Amino acid sequence: MPIEQNRLENILKEKFPNSKIIIEDLAGDNDHYSVFIESSLFNDLSKIKQHQLVYKSLDGLMDNELHAMQLKTKGTN
Repeated sequence: MPIEQNRLENILKEKFPNSKIIIEDLAGDNDHYSVFIESSLFNDLSKIKQHQLVYKSLDGLMDNELHAMQLKTKGTN
């Protein structure tokens, strides 16, 4: 079952407050997204650690509802 874009956005906004979050539905099917997050939570973390933090925040959605996510992250420093 796909995840609606606004639900995905709400989850990410809750987990990454005061962050810039841009989500684009790449295929129009609520199943393939491009996600950009700029957050101070990523400061001093490697890209791998930043991405791990995002995937962990999704609480298993990548295994079930979210099929594909192109992820870009950036710290604010």
